[in-house]
Amino acid sequence: MAYATGPCMCHGTLKDPFTADHVCEAVQRLYSGRVVFHQGDGQIREGVTVHHTGGHSKGLQAVRVLTEAGWMCLASDTSHYYENFLDEKPFPIVVDLDDMLEGFRTIRQLASADKLVIPGHDPLVRDFFPSHGPDHVTRLDHGPTKWIDA
Repeated sequence: MAYATGPCMCHGTLKDPFTADHVCEAVQRLYSGRVVFHQGDGQIREGVTVHHTGGHSKGLQAVRVLTEAGWMCLASDTSHYYENFLDEKPFPIVVDLDDMLEGFRTIRQLASADKLVIPGHDPLVRDFFPSHGPDHVTRLDHGPTKWIDA
């Protein structure tokens, strides 16, 4: 919240992923009591935790979820694409490069296996995991049906 409403938003490159409407919506949710802050790591409920990674933006977190396939890490913007964390290739919009590289290690440690790290924006997720219902729904909890060739 501090990042999305602070001085970093004076820089076009860092501001581009945000819209004023989305930030205002987050502030409205805060004032209506629907936001919980976690300093660092925190537990949401049994089998669901959040973990500070930073890097792409200040305060960035990844989510760890216990699934049928094992511990899955929903990387969000910690890793936009598989190649970011697998090859340690940073995404070009980054506030803290060291935090981003350490975040790659963190998300790999949070998941039971690399194939259970889900990047935030990679279209390959839809190739690796089965559709479930409508075209826009992908089921993750059973694990991938295929994986990157070694």
